[in-house]
Amino acid sequence: MSLKALIFDVDGTLANTERDGHLIAFNLAFETLGLDWHWSNELYQQLLDVTGGQLRIKHYIKTHKPEFACDDIDVFAKETHALKTKIYVRLVDAGDIPLRTGVVRLFNEAREAGLRLAIATTTTPANVDALIVNTLGREALDWFEVIGAGNVVSNLKPAGDIYHWVLAKMNLEANECIVFEDSYNGIVAATDANLKTLVTVNEYTKSHSFDNAMVVLNNLGEPNKPFTIIEGDDTDATYVSVDYLKELHEKYC
Repeated sequence: MSLKALIFDVDGTLANTERDGHLIAFNLAFETLGLDWHWSNELYQQLLDVTGGQLRIKHYIKTHKPEFACDDIDVFAKETHALKTKIYVRLVDAGDIPLRTGVVRLFNEAREAGLRLAIATTTTPANVDALIVNTLGREALDWFEVIGAGNVVSNLKPAGDIYHWVLAKMNLEANECIVFEDSYNGIVAATDANLKTLVTVNEYTKSHSFDNAMVVLNNLGEPNKPFTIIEGDDTDATYVSVDYLKELHEKYC
């Protein structure tokens, strides 16, 4: 079975959006609401074990602010997260969040090679659109045949629902695709859908377990900036190209 499609996670995989965007936006939302809450970098790393912003807020209240009272915790979390999303989009619109090393190059190479592209993420569609538009241009939204984001599925990662949904929409088998992820929850979700994963870690996920990954790298690399293999077999490749992906696909898929 040949390689036909690449499926990308967003936050932490395409860009360091967690550190440079979401964390800042959460804290600005809390400040706007007059709350004395402040999530440090260290605390946020722990909170990222909970996928989905609304669930993360509710988890934080339960574990760190049990004395907090409001009429409806679900409504509070939803409205706070909506405010945070508006702030995040504003940050992205300002051009403050660049894509990670090798991402733009790989998108272009994949499109030239005729590979189909898709996104599978738990973040909201507005966040995805903002990142793509402000880093690649509005026309780049059309590069992705399917964008699975937000609440299109009931269960967020580490459940595999979003990957099953994307595969169904693309009418593809798992062994025709490669997934790009950055976290333990992400690779668990992809594995649930029988997908093989290439992992590029970031500062929040470098200590995660990636037992089912084809390879774990520090980033996708560039011709003049080679990647570092953290886990996986040696290769003559120094950056993630279409040829390297075909090499991995032939070996693992």
